Amino acid sequence: MTVLRHSVTVLALGPDRLQELTKLILDFTESTQGRGQEVVLDNGQPVADVRLVKGRHLRPGARYELSEADSTDQVTVRIREWRRSNAIAVEQLLVSDDLTVWTVLRLSAPDRPRLLEAEGRVRGPEGSGALRRGSGKARLDLTAWWAAVDLAPRGRSAVRAPATARLRHRLFEARLYLRPRMTDGGRWQVDVAVTVRGRSLFRPVAAFALMVAWRPVRRGFHSAVEKAADGWNRAIGDLLALGPDDLRAELARQATERPPEEPMDAPAS
Repeated sequence: MTVLRHSVTVLALGPDRLQELTKLILDFTESTQGRGQEVVLDNGQPVADVRLVKGRHLRPGARYELSEADSTDQVTVRIREWRRSNAIAVEQLLVSDDLTVWTVLRLSAPDRPRLLEAEGRVRGPEGSGALRRGSGKARLDLTAWWAAVDLAPRGRSAVRAPATARLRHRLFEARLYLRPRMTDGGRWQVDVAVTVRGRSLFRPVAAFALMVAWRPVRRGFHSAVEKAADGWNRAIGDLLALGPDDLRAELARQATERPPEEPMDAPAS
């Protein structure tokens, strides 16, 4: 088994602020309406590139098709659950020329978020074989996360990781563990650990490959963690800088704005 570790410091998002943001986003989503195959905002503007093709808007069984200019990808979204007092669960299927990706996200107690779960499967095109397939699950226990960051600064991180993920492939299995703690500066230090091991008869092969490629694998892991932290800081920094009215306006803008079409190549003279 190979273990990779790295720590990053990121902007903190407290439970009250998360609850406020989640409520605002869900209120905005529930203010939309289905009008035939269109989904429209409360001012009548249609949501861009979304079609309601089955069921009632935001009810279990509702199915939507998402489209994007200059893309042949097929994206379908289905509502599994939508009860803010209990859970919201959304399923997505993406079919492209190279991959088929199926995912489900489920948020428990959306008005007071407690648990976020995800699962998914990936496979290559028909005939690509078992090596182009994988599956995974992830779990974020928000109650345990808040308890971990409430520990004294520079204290020991939580024994049980409040955020975990598992990826399974025919050749290997990888597990991710995130453990946060509060720093003196009011940010989170997140300790990231990944374990990788080969599966079944492929275990010696995977172990040898990781041993040979240890340095580039470790560099790539550190780089990926740092990029994820940078992305979190940018996204959360932007969110925290917006007041409620500004955030609603930004959500409306993103919902109705279509990306510019790619210019067509000029014909050869």
